Amino acid sequence: MLTAASLVSLVFAGAVLGSALPQLFSPVDTPNLFKRVDSGCGTSGQTSCSNTTVQKDLCCFQAPGGLLLQTQFWDTNPSTGPSNSWTIHGTTVTSCDGTFQESCDSSRAYTGIASLLTAQGASDTLSFMQQYWVDINGDNEKFWEHEWSTHGTCMSTLEPSCLPSGSAKGAEAIAFFQQVVALFKTLPTYEWLSDAGITPSSSKTFTLSQLTTPLKAAFGGTPAIDCTSGAVNQISYYYHLKGSVLDGEFIPIDAPSKGSCASSGLKYPLKTGSPASTSGGRTGTTSTGTGTTSTGTAPGSIPTKATIQAITSSGSVGGLLSAGTWSTQTPGTYTISGSSSSFTLTSSKGKCAVSSSTFSCGSSVSTASTFSAVSSGGNILVAFGGSTAFSSSGTPSGSTAETVFTGSSQGTSFTLALVSA
Repeated sequence: MLTAASLVSLVFAGAVLGSALPQLFSPVDTPNLFKRVDSGCGTSGQTSCSNTTVQKDLCCFQAPGGLLLQTQFWDTNPSTGPSNSWTIHGTTVTSCDGTFQESCDSSRAYTGIASLLTAQGASDTLSFMQQYWVDINGDNEKFWEHEWSTHGTCMSTLEPSCLPSGSAKGAEAIAFFQQVVALFKTLPTYEWLSDAGITPSSSKTFTLSQLTTPLKAAFGGTPAIDCTSGAVNQISYYYHLKGSVLDGEFIPIDAPSKGSCASSGLKYPLKTGSPASTSGGRTGTTSTGTGTTSTGTAPGSIPTKATIQAITSSGSVGGLLSAGTWSTQTPGTYTISGSSSSFTLTSSKGKCAVSSSTFSCGSSVSTASTFSAVSSGGNILVAFGGSTAFSSSGTPSGSTAETVFTGSSQGTSFTLALVSA
């Protein structure tokens, strides 16, 4: 996503009743287990920190710790990650009054995170983490172990008892790391700032408002920005949650505090090292109908009205209905708002968004996701988080419609092409 609110969008104090608060990338695919899992919670229940009745099913209501934040680093001494991307710190749950929940279950303080991810089919997630979730001291394993044991074990909706019967030991940790990565992919801080003309510099300084204004416009809430010696080095995006961390809706909110940066004279220092290649997204890789990656370029323009055609390895097969599902029936017409580097989609059903790796459109979508376009093989392909890879559990036929997922870990991989209507 490049410039719109991420998907992801009073009031009692207490462990389960929230206190009132201000109203506040690289194709990486969720492991098959979590693509198929349905928590059974949906997103129609009460929102964390905004519930009006006591919630007893904490598999479907995040508590205590109903205030979630994803934090990113801008490390320059030494530099970590690509020179044109912020990196992951982690996703944290806090109580609705802003106090932290930490280290909630020492019996699940897993070690050997890389081996755990690999053993449970999440090697793509691990590869992404090795580039974008890196420790400033070079000890990634210790960093990941800390983030899981300190913060992941405090997510009530990821308790082992909330996962499907028969899930492997540590499966909830896999879900945690995958969801942190998925959320990070919807928060391209570097791109959002760059689109507003704000890039790292050895001489320029910025006001806090210059930084937060485009970020709020893109995210849907004002993030907190922290500084060290007048230089920005950390940003935190805050959410409330409907449903489970596994497949719920992350709702952007304003940060309860502005962070530690001053109001002006802020430095955004240069990183050393190499940039990640870009092509309208975090990694600039695009996918063919087979789900493999290839380099593409951004088209000069995109239509304002289009149908969305699905292209598999064997050719064109139907397209997307107005609800966002894949079908061989007459496709819906989508309204496209924005530019090739950053646009939103709306159908007759409503706004379109990606939530927990699932693409859908409808009146329940409060905040549209942002997509980009990539020219490849004569087609204008839709990209999300820098990847043009999409997949479903099967190929539609007749009246059957298939749910569309980002990434290529489902059984049938395809790309989505815009066809001017």
